[in-house]
Amino acid sequence: MSRAKQRWLPAVLLPFAVAIAVVFGSVQAGATVSLPPKSADEILAMIARTEVRALSGTVEQNAALGLPELPASAPGTGTGAASAMEFLSGSHTARVYADGPLKARLQVLDHLAERDVVINGSEAWLYNSKDNSATHVTRPAPQMPATEMPGEDPPADGIPTPEAMASRFLAAIDTTTEVTIADGASVAGRSAYSLVLSPRSTGTLVDSVSIAVDSQTGLPLRVEVRAKGQPEPAYSLAYTQLDLSRPDAALFEFTPPQGATVNEKVLPNVQATPAHGGHDHSGQNPGSKVPAVSGQGWDSVLSLPAGSVPAEVTSNPQLSQMLHPVAGGRAVTSSLVSVLILDDGRVYAGMVLLERLQSAAAAQ
Repeated sequence: MSRAKQRWLPAVLLPFAVAIAVVFGSVQAGATVSLPPKSADEILAMIARTEVRALSGTVEQNAALGLPELPASAPGTGTGAASAMEFLSGSHTARVYADGPLKARLQVLDHLAERDVVINGSEAWLYNSKDNSATHVTRPAPQMPATEMPGEDPPADGIPTPEAMASRFLAAIDTTTEVTIADGASVAGRSAYSLVLSPRSTGTLVDSVSIAVDSQTGLPLRVEVRAKGQPEPAYSLAYTQLDLSRPDAALFEFTPPQGATVNEKVLPNVQATPAHGGHDHSGQNPGSKVPAVSGQGWDSVLSLPAGSVPAEVTSNPQLSQMLHPVAGGRAVTSSLVSVLILDDGRVYAGMVLLERLQSAAAAQ
């Protein structure tokens, strides 16, 4: 259960993924389609058996979290974690390319500009054509248990695609989740089954998560997350175009353009503190610099020790527009996710009310 808990919260809250998770989203569902009936377990088995490891496509997003919309030209926009802030609201379009679990490219299409995230093994490039700036991010090779062989995860699990987003929710299915099926739909011109995850918990902000699954390959094509009391999806991601052939290998190589300003960064190989069963693991060892997860399932809270979140995130002007003062720090509250940044540098996040984060912080 430790890996499932680690992946339960949105990827944007984890240190390395903060730097690259810049697009999540949705489009309106296509027309209902008729498909041979399958049970929820059969659809889950389809996803587990999918053999799709390479693809290219277009994704579109809408984020309606109740946060102010921040234009791409807002102060502080750039590459890296800071640029991700604007994608917490409004609509965005991107091209996605993947070849296996270790190679991916994301091209965010801004007005009169382009931003790229290129992942190749243990390194990533983040480029912004608007100011010709690039960030080269490297991290140690992950320590992979013998039971987890390369290729088992969806293509480039760190890049924000529907299958990567779906995997985080599916990995955490337990007794706190009701799994049902809904009417089939058409997504990116492909027929899809609809799997619905509904929390049994009353402590989460999430009402349901709907995953559209390709009826031929088992590949997740769309993820929609609905917040309680909000009729439209609060946060979702979908393909609008999809090609399952292998992309050109040159797409995963990146050389900064002439004259580009390059910033080098090395990230630690941080692993979340294991949590077992349904017990609360809110405590951390003195001096610990690794994230910890407390609570269970949908009520889980991710806690990040002081100094583990890059200063460019906590001091970003765009984030400051979303934060409001609370006792002992500042907070972002939305219809789906809450984040608490304490004055001592600790950060707490979860798909729960702010009071839940404050309780977790007080217990440490």
